[in-house]
Amino acid sequence: MPGKVLIVVAAVAILAVAVATRPAQYRVERSAVLAAPPAVVYAQIADFHRWEGWSPWARLDPAMKTDYQGPASGKGAAYHWSGNAKVGEGRMTITGEKPGEQVVIRLEFLKPWAQVSTASFALAPEGSGTRVTWAMYGDNDLMGKAMSLVKDFDKMVGPDFEKGLAALKALAEAEAARAAGPAAAPSAR
Repeated sequence: MPGKVLIVVAAVAILAVAVATRPAQYRVERSAVLAAPPAVVYAQIADFHRWEGWSPWARLDPAMKTDYQGPASGKGAAYHWSGNAKVGEGRMTITGEKPGEQVVIRLEFLKPWAQVSTASFALAPEGSGTRVTWAMYGDNDLMGKAMSLVKDFDKMVGPDFEKGLAALKALAEAEAARAAGPAAAPSAR
């Protein structure tokens, strides 16, 4: 029996050391170039009412409940959601902005676990379009460090960012084409 106890104690000690050596912070980031001006892209991001059109999580729970507080868009705008196990419950609040350049969001996950992250969108002109860089970052608490032993956060969230950026690209490019009017459409000769 004492041998089994020593094995368990050693295993726990090894696991504790492994968890303690995990990174103190996490960061997930993806970028895409959209054939739309920064103002058009910014309008989609700074208004939570528009997120249903491109957010990768908006369609995971058709019965998800949402509500909005504060201004319609920009700093102080807030969005609360509550849904099934795929989307959980949380709140986003825009805490910083530079129109046409950046949106910073406080992202509070409430369920299935509590965690606070920062999400940011950086917009930069690139060619005739806009490079959008979507990032989420924060501190790894003990649970986050332990989870990182079995699940890579970048591999878990990164593909969702890619889907969201692809949907944002389609919406922003369609909106830019409409704004340009028929004169911008190629002629069919």
